[in-house]
Amino acid sequence: MNQVQCSYSRLEEITHRFSKLHIMVIGDFFLDKYLIIDRKLSEISLETGLEAHQIIETKISPGAAGTVVSNLRALDIRVTPLGIIGTDGHGHELKQALKSIQVNTDLLIEQPDRFTPTYTKPIMREEKGEEHEIERIDIKNRLPLQRDVEERLIKHLKEHIREVDGLIIADQVQEENCGVITDHVRDAIHKLAIAYPDLICIADSRTRIGRFKHVMIKPNVHEALRALQWPKSDQIDIKTIVAAGTELFHKNRKPVFMTAGSQGVLIFTESGHHHIPGIRIEAPLDIVGAGDSAMAGIASALCSGAVPLEAGFVGNLMASITIQQIGTTGTASIEQVMRQFRQVYGPHSS
Repeated sequence: MNQVQCSYSRLEEITHRFSKLHIMVIGDFFLDKYLIIDRKLSEISLETGLEAHQIIETKISPGAAGTVVSNLRALDIRVTPLGIIGTDGHGHELKQALKSIQVNTDLLIEQPDRFTPTYTKPIMREEKGEEHEIERIDIKNRLPLQRDVEERLIKHLKEHIREVDGLIIADQVQEENCGVITDHVRDAIHKLAIAYPDLICIADSRTRIGRFKHVMIKPNVHEALRALQWPKSDQIDIKTIVAAGTELFHKNRKPVFMTAGSQGVLIFTESGHHHIPGIRIEAPLDIVGAGDSAMAGIASALCSGAVPLEAGFVGNLMASITIQQIGTTGTASIEQVMRQFRQVYGPHSS
């Protein structure tokens, strides 16, 4: 049986508090748009002679920071999203997708000169029925965010920070200062974290996790190595992961939750490091959004009074559920989390 870092009764106690929580998510809200293409219906364009793919179904869901929001809502947590979208059709679809899960979108700032970041994911259904993703189409902003929009965002953050139990920062855009978490916005978050030391603040960032101060961070292994400017490697052992996480912790002196794929989650605090092994899941798997579901579990548990080790355990459970949901942005409910615990660790683990 797998080692357990949190008893079933303690997990019940933590998750029981979720419905009373209010968490703000600030960052880059994307639209994930899935286009299901039927190969059997393909036509040849008379004008170009190229194959014309025929879409038989579309699915949309909130992506990036929106994936974190979806996972929090699946846990019955009240969520306030704070970000910037365009006034385009993708922005409308994103807001409708968030409203469908009972999320108030009043703090999503609409800018006519900005795109709503969108990942369009064509899924090809072959003649025998098997499906696979083909080349993705991305829409992102390539120009820096204007200072007046940054100030408007920071104003909203300051006005509403006292209303929430936790703040999740989701920095998705790789292009420097072209997303929501610009240098200026990040500095404002640092100051608020100092001003509200009891507020749970935790950040995730694709390319800039090493720039965050005074908040907890949740990098994956590759993001951590990049932040430390260590060499890239396809084969990363636990010793390297521990060394990287330890260095990141000593730079910031705030807990580090490092996700390591099948190797699980490692937590770094003043007391040292702890390793929560990955839960073995049989293929097929879809790891898209696994880090976001882990983030939702970690932040929710921390806001419910869990210690970092318990929070990492909850995040690990969440990710093990969502990676089994193929071709969609997965979420995990409290019921699924409790069931997964029983299946993996047994109902009487303590």
